[in-house]
Amino acid sequence: MINNISQLNNKIIKCRSCIRLINFRKKIIKNKRKQYIKEKYWGKPITGFGDINGKILFVGLAPAAHGGTRTGRVFTGDKSSDFLYKCLFKANISNQRNSDHIKDGLKLKNAYITTALKCVPPEDKPLKIELEKCSRFFNKEIELLENLKVIVCLGKIAFDACKYFYKKKFSLTENFQFGHGRIYNLNNGIKLVGCYHPSPRNVNTGRIDEKKMLKLFNKIKNFN
Repeated sequence: MINNISQLNNKIIKCRSCIRLINFRKKIIKNKRKQYIKEKYWGKPITGFGDINGKILFVGLAPAAHGGTRTGRVFTGDKSSDFLYKCLFKANISNQRNSDHIKDGLKLKNAYITTALKCVPPEDKPLKIELEKCSRFFNKEIELLENLKVIVCLGKIAFDACKYFYKKKFSLTENFQFGHGRIYNLNNGIKLVGCYHPSPRNVNTGRIDEKKMLKLFNKIKNFN
């Protein structure tokens, strides 16, 4: 019986359900990037992070190979986290603009952040069965975040994972379509929000920039 986030996170870290993902993590640990060659990689499933009493839940697809999988914290130590936390800080959702390692003093304000898949998949492409297995953790996170009002999906795959979860759990029939800034009302009073992923590709191509991201973050802060 899981009654709190600490118990849930312990279950997540010990999970060994997906052999393909376990083997891929082992490969990452063995073949470290040159700049991290002397670091000890976390190399286990990644838990959520932040204010468990918060009303906002940010959901990414999965940990980055040399970000969360290396540092042990979601959206930490890579280019995506650099952009994301710069925007979260400017929106006053985080206490600092950087997310470098688990002892850097980072805190989230009224928000929690997690991933639909707790392990990094090859080519960032999870199998349906892997998302299905991991959905039990995501389900429990949502249950334990008792003040949750808004789910912000960082990227289409994260959005689709949330959509699949809610359609299965609540038999939703509405055809939700991903788009940056699109907002849908779920039948449990929670709002589902689409947001472009803060990846270097999206930032460098101009699909997302600080102005667009801040506009959305400031908007969701006012949801009740």
